[in-house]
Amino acid sequence: MYKYLLQILAVAAIFISLFSCEDESYLSSTNAQLQFSVDTITFDTIFTTIGSTTQRFTVRNPYDEDVLISRVRLVGGDISNFRLNVNGIVGNEVYELEVPAKDSIYIFVEVTIDPTGQNSPMVVQDSIEFTTNTNFQTVNLIAYGQDFKLIKGEVLETTTWTAEKPYLVYDYAYVDSTSTLTIEPGTKVYFHKDAGLYVRGTLIAEGDFQNQIHFLADRLEPSYANIPDQWNGVVLYSGSHDNVLNFVTIKNANIGLQVGTIENDGFANVELSNSKIENMAYAGVFAMKSKIYGYNNVIANCGYYAAALLVGGEYEFYHTTIANYWGNYSSKVRSSASLVLSNVLVVEGSDGSKISFNGDLTKATFTNSIIYGNVENELELGNNGENVFNYLFDHCILQVPDTLNTSNKDHYVNVWKGPDYNPRFVDPYEHFNYALDTLSAAINVGNTEYSKLFPIDLLNKSRIGDDGPDLGAYERIVKQDEN
Repeated sequence: MYKYLLQILAVAAIFISLFSCEDESYLSSTNAQLQFSVDTITFDTIFTTIGSTTQRFTVRNPYDEDVLISRVRLVGGDISNFRLNVNGIVGNEVYELEVPAKDSIYIFVEVTIDPTGQNSPMVVQDSIEFTTNTNFQTVNLIAYGQDFKLIKGEVLETTTWTAEKPYLVYDYAYVDSTSTLTIEPGTKVYFHKDAGLYVRGTLIAEGDFQNQIHFLADRLEPSYANIPDQWNGVVLYSGSHDNVLNFVTIKNANIGLQVGTIENDGFANVELSNSKIENMAYAGVFAMKSKIYGYNNVIANCGYYAAALLVGGEYEFYHTTIANYWGNYSSKVRSSASLVLSNVLVVEGSDGSKISFNGDLTKATFTNSIIYGNVENELELGNNGENVFNYLFDHCILQVPDTLNTSNKDHYVNVWKGPDYNPRFVDPYEHFNYALDTLSAAINVGNTEYSKLFPIDLLNKSRIGDDGPDLGAYERIVKQDEN
């Protein structure tokens, strides 16, 4: 009996072996067509030598039988700027790839563009070829790249950055106390993750309406266009004087512009005009014991403070729009006020102790301005009761509770508050447009004496040609068909 059992097992083993060696059945038609989720993969402008984000697409088998893709290859091969990951297999050429019936696989694509020395954007193209039963199909690849000047952890002598090529800052660019960095109109400066511009000397970024200066993050894909905290920001150390930022955009950093440093003696000062500081993870303008003279500025969409003016100082803001509708990028609810004025800053030491820094707030003036947002109280006042605490809102809309007493003419002159005085920005949430809508309470209510000092708004429109100046950085010009 034992002998016959061994014979049966042997025969069974032969059958199993035969079936296991038999080829699987695949769709054999030469007319088989794979389906692709896209016909072209496009990478928007990226920097030469800096890799892109990864894009992906699907390859679908629409048939009731399994399909065997004989080969997937990057036509440009190993010299291509593109790189493939084919359903988990890294390589620019993959063979014998099975796609089960009614199922899909993923193709992942990255690109790096080599420097060429050209000043204009470059176009790099390739394609992915799929061979199935002698049938050829392709998906096109296209990327736009830009050559740049690299600044990597550099201490700068007195120098000028021009608009010839964009600048890319890795780690930091540091302007020493004896040096001046001049940035010409039209220049674009991009910052890699955690990079920043640190100034102990002087920064002169003097753009104009037609040729504005941009400080931006280095991820240029559309999905990164309004994401904060992609770089550190611009820091003017205490002792840094005569700084100028005119027609400058600072966007998507942690702190957009820091003016003054608590650990250094003296103060920093800057003239900030015709500029936009937007989408900061922490603060748009963060100033300590320093001096800012500003007009025609928009400071918007910041995780904690649009502007925090601390430890005293001297600050003047004319025709300024502070608009904080933070919330699109985080589930965290903002509880801090957009504008903070204080003559004190309390810092917690590493041992848990509290250190108090105090200074005279000799001036904090806001005129013909708007301070508004999506929190009930967008103004915080911090007075230690010992140092000077001098502030004034003159012809301003404030987003504050009705209980705030604004009767003291030393601090409030023609201040409007409450739901009847909504500035009604055109589109503060989706397109971040802080121009005034037709029903805005900010139209024509500004003080003409201030508007005469700044007769042209942020969009190069006249403030003095209608019934009165509007509050904020933008003047609404009524079209003929609106009359």
